[in-house]
Amino acid sequence: MSSDEVLRLLDYPTYFDLMKIPLPESRDGILSSLKSDDIITSGKGGHWDITNLGAVLFAKKLSDFRNLKRKAVRVVQYKGESRVKTIREQEGTKGYASAFEGLIGFITNLLPSNEVIGQALRSEVPMFPELAIRELIANSIIHQDFHISGTGPMIEIFSNRMEITNPGLPLVKPDRFLDSPPKSRNEGIASLMRRIGICEERGSGVDKVVFETELYQLPAPIFETTDEHTRSVLFAHRELREMDKEDRIRACYMHACLKYVQRNFMTNSSLRERFGIAEKNSATASRIIKETVEASLIRPYDEGSGKKFMKYVPMWS
Repeated sequence: MSSDEVLRLLDYPTYFDLMKIPLPESRDGILSSLKSDDIITSGKGGHWDITNLGAVLFAKKLSDFRNLKRKAVRVVQYKGESRVKTIREQEGTKGYASAFEGLIGFITNLLPSNEVIGQALRSEVPMFPELAIRELIANSIIHQDFHISGTGPMIEIFSNRMEITNPGLPLVKPDRFLDSPPKSRNEGIASLMRRIGICEERGSGVDKVVFETELYQLPAPIFETTDEHTRSVLFAHRELREMDKEDRIRACYMHACLKYVQRNFMTNSSLRERFGIAEKNSATASRIIKETVEASLIRPYDEGSGKKFMKYVPMWS
């Protein structure tokens, strides 16, 4: 296509904003910069080709590109905890990089807040940590399988949870997301989104998600797969007494994994801090640890240590 068509179809001002470089004064300067990042390539007879990378990240309208129009991010908000009644549904129109900040803002505005009562003070905190939302949505965009047609990333908001789903099965097992080295089937997208500050390629995204959910004392997230999709689930706040056995075991396992990748160990004391358990109720933490050991998810680091000083690591370590 002509240079005019390229500039009509691509949100090139956002590209320069995100890259934190001045917008070139000439058309040739703009095209040269886009070419240097493989957003466009030289075509025949002075014309240009827009790459899939360029279109999926910086299209003004994904619907202008036949193979990508079904890859737009969908956001669906439901009434209650089921999919029976939809409150709102919105499908993105722009490329992922151009729309990312707007998408995060749209989602956070839909979320209710939790009221936290501190020492004589009440404060409103978001239902989910924004950093966790950002990381999981970025992951769903970057790690999706573009060979699966007719479906794209989807964010579903319920009264008690948020589910983020992308087409494609992960390249590592879900229970090893937290510690595995980064792998991406879309290296071009991952590299460019890292450079513009939307994601990291260091494999620390899930670490941040687990850390943030612990900081907010939320139930541990779930990472699961269907036949063709990968799904991450964030849960709204629940008191420890409201969590079932599966919730407690998953949180304990995730806590042990997080400590392990930090070159540390899970202990009764660290788990009490994670759940907000008072020291006088250390037996509660011990019971959760015992349940997780019996589920073959963690193990004592040193069997010879006294029970009071026992350290724990993930079973796979």
